[in-house]
Amino acid sequence: MNILFAASEVVPFAKTGGLADVAGALPRALSRRGCQVAVVLPKYRKVEANKFHLEKIREDLVVPIGPRLERGGLWKADMGDKGTAYFIEHEGYFDRDGFYTDSNNQDYPDNAERFIFFSRAVLEAGKALNFKPDIVHAHDWQTALIPVYLKTLYRQTPWFENTAGVFTIHNLGYQGIFNKYEMEKTGLGWELFTYEKLEFYGDLNFLKGGIVYADVLNTVSRKYSEEIQTPEFGHRLDGLLRARKKDLYGILNGIDYEEWHPSRDRFIAARYDMNDLSGKIVCKNDLQKEYNLPVRSEVAVLGIIARLAEQKGIDLIAKVLDKIMELDVQLVVLGTGDKWAHEFFQLAQARYPQKIGIALKYDNVLAHKIEAGADIFLMPSRYEPCGLNQMYSLAYGTVPIVRATGGLDDTIENFNPTTGQGTGFKFLQPSPEELLNAVYVAILNFYTNKPGWVKLMRNGMSKNFSWDVSAGEYLKLYEIALEKLG
Repeated sequence: MNILFAASEVVPFAKTGGLADVAGALPRALSRRGCQVAVVLPKYRKVEANKFHLEKIREDLVVPIGPRLERGGLWKADMGDKGTAYFIEHEGYFDRDGFYTDSNNQDYPDNAERFIFFSRAVLEAGKALNFKPDIVHAHDWQTALIPVYLKTLYRQTPWFENTAGVFTIHNLGYQGIFNKYEMEKTGLGWELFTYEKLEFYGDLNFLKGGIVYADVLNTVSRKYSEEIQTPEFGHRLDGLLRARKKDLYGILNGIDYEEWHPSRDRFIAARYDMNDLSGKIVCKNDLQKEYNLPVRSEVAVLGIIARLAEQKGIDLIAKVLDKIMELDVQLVVLGTGDKWAHEFFQLAQARYPQKIGIALKYDNVLAHKIEAGADIFLMPSRYEPCGLNQMYSLAYGTVPIVRATGGLDDTIENFNPTTGQGTGFKFLQPSPEELLNAVYVAILNFYTNKPGWVKLMRNGMSKNFSWDVSAGEYLKLYEIALEKLG
């Protein structure tokens, strides 16, 4: 099976969130199962040509944008057994510091045009590479027009006549909503600008287009596929998603155990596994030093790695942080996000310098150190399509506290100290009180039930969320999409 795989970010080249992890790992897992996968992403400024040994293979990629033609280049990076990635070059669109936003975290005003260009360029790249896909797999709003193009402008193109479109929704909250006059740049006719197709409360909605036109859809966990069909989580698209219910699937993301496992992690102070946990104390002490906190092996260390925003439940943490600080704990925070959240954690660190450490940045090495060195991982999201960090935490014997939503509910089983079953602590409602109670229960078990806590750690470390399992589910999804073509 030939799969043209389109994403706006892919590990290790470009990352802002979990989409990049998926787009980096899933193609490798599919390749191991015998698929031919061509991964395509923009050639951003941060994609370092020398570091990744990029080679320019075409400079004559022509893409219509409304009535004019834009020219771009095509580069490739051979990753050996990890496959080949291709990059769409256009200096005007992608040679910028940010992927989607400027230095003030404001969306680029031409994002519609940038990703109209990218979506059409992906299909043009398929032809330029002589790669005839059985499946084009698009991800999130940035590539959501690809399924639209497959069913409209490219429908009569012999190259794509037997190609099915698969569309994955990683986060329904980000839809690519633009002024309706951006339609003119898509090359699509105004007859598509209707309530049933691309129109959304008077605007143009890229994500809606992907939902309407893809042969099959999926989200990145079973629970999230159900949640987005409700008004609470549907972001005003729940009716459409209910209408496509028979074509909507939930496939849990996997994690890359080559990259995220304490027995082989190259970034942590000591390696360990479920049979020998002694290295975790070494990692805890190293983490405390990284954050300039008192080195105490016995204290419960709580970790947060997140986009610092309300979606991630950061406001819930803010409301009960003083109560948490009354406990014998330390807290380490890694991430960037809303201005209020940055200011909140800076003030909190000033109030509790011996108990709170913050790093308001993206830092992959530090993320590994937190997963290995923390005892408890806080993930109180209001909604979470899948989540990866709770699965990383399980692998490292770091016990998650999560809200029972989306992939968090699918992956974490509430701990029962009587039976010893379970992998973490869950709470139901997105309230500060329920979060605080879950923290209290976890801390109580940490300090008073050491044998049970070790059992809890090992329960999590024994779980398998590998991409090989998820890749098998995607292959089934591709077969369903091809069957729909007849």
